[in-house]
Amino acid sequence: MKLAVLFVCMGNICRSPTAHGVFRDYVQEAGLSHIVEVDSAGTHAYHVGDEPDQRSQKHALKRGYDLSDLTARQLNESDFEKFDLVLVMDWDNHAIAEQLAPRHHQHKLRRLTEFCKTMQSAVVPDPYYKGDEGFEEVLDLVEDACDGLLEHVQARLK
Repeated sequence: MKLAVLFVCMGNICRSPTAHGVFRDYVQEAGLSHIVEVDSAGTHAYHVGDEPDQRSQKHALKRGYDLSDLTARQLNESDFEKFDLVLVMDWDNHAIAEQLAPRHHQHKLRRLTEFCKTMQSAVVPDPYYKGDEGFEEVLDLVEDACDGLLEHVQARLK
């Protein structure tokens, strides 16, 4: 069995590539890279083809996550066919993705923070107009959620 996970934010330059990079590393450390696919996308086409925001890359790299190979792309309807989980960062992303998702694939759409193990937050807030603390908060939430997500994925693969 294989499993594919897609992370989604607005422009695919801050939150979703951060989650992509963190979860990719968690999957690799767990020895699951051969059966778990990880990707990210944005609900808007503002940054298609761009690398992650330099601030996201800087803060992620401080924690050992290299995002430099990632490139922004836009979420599309076919993603709901390909991916088993489509994890959005906030309610706006959820609403847009829900409109795009075919009815028979809507069950795949969830918020990343549903997988948080210790932190309490309904969403991963957009750090774009915040300072360093905004990007650190994103990483804190993403790492916590990815811990829970890895457990969920491992249970699904059994």
